[in-house]
Parts: sequence; structure tokens; C-alpha cells
Amino acid sequence: MSDASDHRAPSGELVLSLKGVSKHFGAVSALTDINLDVHAGEVVALVGDNGAGKSTLVKVLAGVHQPSAGTITFRGKQVTLSDPATALDLGIATVFQDLALCENLDVVANIFLGRELSPLKLDETAMEVRAWTLLNELAARIPSVRIPIASLSGGQRQTVAIARSLLLEPKLIMLDEPTAALGVAQTAEVLNLIERVRDKGLGVIMISHNMEDVRAVADRIVVLRLGRNNGIFYPDTSNQELVSAITGATENAVSRRAGRRQAQQELREGGQP
Repeated sequence: MSDASDHRAPSGELVLSLKGVSKHFGAVSALTDINLDVHAGEVVALVGDNGAGKSTLVKVLAGVHQPSAGTITFRGKQVTLSDPATALDLGIATVFQDLALCENLDVVANIFLGRELSPLKLDETAMEVRAWTLLNELAARIPSVRIPIASLSGGQRQTVAIARSLLLEPKLIMLDEPTAALGVAQTAEVLNLIERVRDKGLGVIMISHNMEDVRAVADRIVVLRLGRNNGIFYPDTSNQELVSAITGATENAVSRRAGRRQAQQELREGGQP
């Protein structure tokens, strides 16, 4: 594990702090004594194998599940996230993996879905202006806010989902597998978006299986294993260390490859005069 003293401490406000958070479903323990801090202007990557508890933790923070034990502090105050509306009103926005976009509606309608301006007589002009403002803040590549979602690429859809999450000016945004099933160019586009969200001063929690994407944008990497904390790492941590923390196995293909490379390097250096 990387030594925290070797890395700059987050300078932004402590937006979210979890202490001893657990979640049980009957006799099954999905989360046990989870501790997690997220600061303003920081991207924290949450990684772990399937069944590690990542999705459960996101749903606890989104107000979908209530923790069985522990405390959640948001912007210095202990809070109870009793439902998704409470979490959103506090300033915690979530973009789930399925994005929950309506393909037959245009970009404006999706951004304001359920939060239309003057719903009895829609203020289409104000909504369109606000949509463009949000998208421009993200430097989004959307040709028009009046085209249906169905005609957009995967990266553009992710952009719309992130813009929608910013509508209520949250302090923390959670992104569940934001680059899943995207091509190289679209992945780069989404990673740029994440950096722009961080630069706006928001705290970001990013869940991902892709270690290269994690290294590209994360300030810290929090590993969950079997529902428990299993270390805090940094982008310069080796793949071998991360895989070991995620799987619990020190002997794996990554470690064997690293060992072979080390042996070859030593052999080359030993053969030099």
C-alpha cells in the first residue's frame, strides 16, 4: 500500500465521512465497518471484485438502503438518508450504470425529467438555456439539446446523465461504472467530464472495474473486499498491489508477470560489464 505521507492531503472541505457503516440483509452481511472520506475537489475510486459491497455502499449513500450500523456525516452534520429524495435534496447525486434515460425524449426533457420548470405551462426556453449552460460547463460534445437520446453515442448519453445530476447543484456525485461498454474515444470523453466535475469543486465517487480509467482520474483508490475496507491506494500503486488487495491473493498472473520482468531486468543488469 502506498504511504499516505507521500501524497498531498486533500485540501478541500470534507464533504462525506462514513464511520463504521454496516449493512445486513437478514443473516447476510453486505458491508462491515466501512470507513470512507471524500473531500471537495477530489475523485475517490471505489474498486473491488463482484460481491465486494460497492453497489450496496452506493445504494446506502443514495438513500435506497439504510445502514444497519454506523454514522454518515455530510458537510459536517450527521445525516439519515431515509430515501433517495432526501439524499438528493442534501446534495448527493447518483448516476447509476443504466443511466435511466428516456430514449424517445430529447436532451432537455431528460435533464429536467420530473423537475420541469413551471410544469403546468412548461418554460421550454428557460429549460433549454439551462441545459446548454450545464452542458457547456462540462465542455460536452452534444450537437443539439433537441435531438432524442436514442441518436446519441454512449459517451454523449453519459454526458447527459451527468449534466442531469448537476441540475440541483450537488456537493457529491457518485458514478457507477461510467465507462462500462464504451469505446476508447468515448471513454476518454467521459474521463474528461469527471475531471471537469472535480474541477468544479465537487466530491466524486467513481466505481469502476477498469484500473487504467481509475488511475487516469482518481486521487485516491479505496478497495473493498468481502464487504470490508481493504486499503487506500494511490494512482502510482502497482497493478500487483491493487490486484492483491482486490482479490486477497498475492500469487496471481499480475504478480507472476511482474516477477518475470524483475528477474529479466536483473539478468540484463547482471550481464553488463
